[in-house]
Amino acid sequence: MSRKKLTRRNAIRSAGVLGALGLAGCSQLSGGGGGDSDQLQAAFVYQTSLGDVGWARAHENGRQAMDDSFDWITTEYSDGVPGNEVRSVFEQYASSGYDIVYGCTTEYQDPMLQVAEEYPDVTFEHCNGFETAENMGRYMGKFYQGWYLCGVAAGHLTESDTLGMVVPIPIPQIIRQINAFTLGARTVNEDATTKVRWLNGWADPSGARQAVNAIADEGADAIGSNMVTPAALQAATEREAFNFGVNTSMADQAGEYYATAQINNWAPFYKQSAKDVRNGEWSSDSLWGGLETDIVDIDDFGPKVPDDVVSDVETKRSEIENGERSVWTGTKFEGWSDAELFSDVGSYVEGVEGSVPSS
Repeated sequence: MSRKKLTRRNAIRSAGVLGALGLAGCSQLSGGGGGDSDQLQAAFVYQTSLGDVGWARAHENGRQAMDDSFDWITTEYSDGVPGNEVRSVFEQYASSGYDIVYGCTTEYQDPMLQVAEEYPDVTFEHCNGFETAENMGRYMGKFYQGWYLCGVAAGHLTESDTLGMVVPIPIPQIIRQINAFTLGARTVNEDATTKVRWLNGWADPSGARQAVNAIADEGADAIGSNMVTPAALQAATEREAFNFGVNTSMADQAGEYYATAQINNWAPFYKQSAKDVRNGEWSSDSLWGGLETDIVDIDDFGPKVPDDVVSDVETKRSEIENGERSVWTGTKFEGWSDAELFSDVGSYVEGVEGSVPSS
């Protein structure tokens, strides 16, 4: 299947939407040395501690891909850095000669913006925010497209016509994904409905298990989880319910009823942005890339997923990539701009039970 090369010129833009290192968290250095004028130093900062799966791991996979691809770059990361401590970490990297700093979570936006103003010669990139500056860009993936494809598979796999989603907090990003999962399912199963359980946090293994068991008791037999822990998927397998993960592959943790996962593939963006900085071609903008840029992907399917389901998902994936299919066609969000979809999605589509709780 063909893929479009990711550059800032061909990526979809939606402007207007969107000392001692490691005092907070843990730092690691890697990459080749050099010291010539073409050598680049890049720093990555993660809010959570690195594990085998999850949001931070997906960014770390991207950093490692960058590091492995270029002999002219040195990279470092700090993990486990809470939002109220991150400013000092950004300042330490900026004052230590780093050329580009990536802040890899929503909560880092304001501290990064403040530090960017203080260090105009350093390039900053912020993930999943809505502010930019002359030397600070922002980037995100249209991960709802991956969830739509997961939903297509779920619509085929469910026998009860009841799906489930275990999710963290009611923000547009998560609401988009619940909606897309449901819409994908209803393209192949118009009777499919989705039960949602909100946990008000990103990492709650016990709560995730309880939520899965509750919706399984209500008949859900295809369950997605937007939590950074694989606990929900493990609980779903114990209930013999197909399950869908997020951010990274969770195949090794989820068990035999693992269907697939929505994958955050940051490597194309990180490599391209580093090349742009090195070549003097970087400019501040807002990138919200979809399947066509490779930032969004889905994992390999589990062994219990039939070939005809895989084939249908691949067909619909190609249609999205080629612009022949939109996730939002026929819904109240049809015709919305990227700016509106990014910031303003706050309600469910038809097929999702209940209503979005107040945040």
